[in-house]
Amino acid sequence: MHLADPITQPQFYRDVAGKRFMAWILDTIIIGLICALILPFTAFIAVFFWLGLYAVVGFMYRTITLAIGSGTWGMRLMAIEIRDSSGARLDLGQAFLHTLGYTISWAVAPLQLISIVLMATSNRGQGLTDIVMGSAALNRRARA
Repeated sequence: MHLADPITQPQFYRDVAGKRFMAWILDTIIIGLICALILPFTAFIAVFFWLGLYAVVGFMYRTITLAIGSGTWGMRLMAIEIRDSSGARLDLGQAFLHTLGYTISWAVAPLQLISIVLMATSNRGQGLTDIVMGSAALNRRARA
């Protein structure tokens, strides 16, 4: 089993870049809501380290959801999933590495800009982390 070929099977990659952007917006909202739910349990002290809380919650959210369903909740709502180079769903280690690459890209702004350009222009819609790992976001296969 391998990743779908973008030339012979373009339906797997159709509109994936736009869907990834929409999924990112949804995931950003979901992570923000989770942080807001945690806030009272910190006696509202987390207001002072909100970005740190958001980063930790976001890292955990992305790793867990990628490991469980090969896509975040936003990706699932947009009917896309991340597959590894063999076309299989991500396992926990791959989900952790994918999230780590995403986090590093956000920490180093030029890397995130490169990643966005690659997603918008590459034939598989892969970001920088996807290219390094050999993974790709695909339109989710129809379930029988």
